[in-house]
Amino acid sequence: MPVTTGTRVRVFAPATVSNVGPGFDVLGFALHRPGDIVEAERSDSAGVELVEVTGDEGALPVDAQRNAAGISAADVIRRAGAAGGIRLWLRKGMPLSSGLGSSGASSAAGAVAANELLGRPLAIEDVVRSAMAGERAACGSAHADNVAPSILGGIVLIRCCDPLDLVRLPVPDGLFVAVVHPHCQVSTAEARNRLAQHLFALPDIVANMGNLGALVAALHQGNLGLLGRSIEDRLIEPARAGMIPSFAAVKRAALDAGALGCAASGSGPSVFAFADADDTAAGVARAMRAAFRVHAALDSDAWVGPISRDGAHLLP
Repeated sequence: MPVTTGTRVRVFAPATVSNVGPGFDVLGFALHRPGDIVEAERSDSAGVELVEVTGDEGALPVDAQRNAAGISAADVIRRAGAAGGIRLWLRKGMPLSSGLGSSGASSAAGAVAANELLGRPLAIEDVVRSAMAGERAACGSAHADNVAPSILGGIVLIRCCDPLDLVRLPVPDGLFVAVVHPHCQVSTAEARNRLAQHLFALPDIVANMGNLGALVAALHQGNLGLLGRSIEDRLIEPARAGMIPSFAAVKRAALDAGALGCAASGSGPSVFAFADADDTAAGVARAMRAAFRVHAALDSDAWVGPISRDGAHLLP
């Protein structure tokens, strides 16, 4: 493919909620906002140059070989066998270490922007694989439960990562989500390290298997009551709950306000809840924010609305 220096694209990749209760590392869904924006243009120089990173308060490397967006874009170039290179600009629109797939959104935006700029040489599954390369560098694990829904939109089940096998699940009508991010951080690497030596009891493993199966069935049936009952994690959430300030109080506040179900988003500290109406979801978000404020003395941000079916997309 000929180099077209100066051609530029802008891509928005949304934040995601991963794990979704019992679906550790295999389930995630996309939000409408927040998210990251990557601008990309062709270059005659080989490889990827990350020109600028904004919105991160200087926390992220501006070295394309150490930044998730740059690594993902480079993997697209490699898979496509493209000549020349790419320049990137990354604008972070979401908090770091938030449990909302921050590195996943950067990885997704970088991979999609590079693929668009090159004329879409890669199938969507290979774009996800390239984004997983960025996740591996950022988190130490090439999991896809953030990058897949960030790229594809909707709710995605990762049946297997090697070989990659993605299953897009239906999004029931009338399903709304409230996500609250308290102003603190949880390191994904630290959260995963907590699990390294953890032993899980067989009854809890069986319970999670039942909940995950019921969750998938609920999505296909549009059964929001069953969906809410299935948002229960007997394995990972108990091991990590102490990393989220006043998590039990926040979860109780969400359920008391009418949430169908509530759980940690990814490794936290963000918390999400499902609801069967937009105004109910808004009330649940207010209740969770109040609980963080009262019980943990933490301010927070909230996003309320339906699950995004769009995923990463070009901006004008």
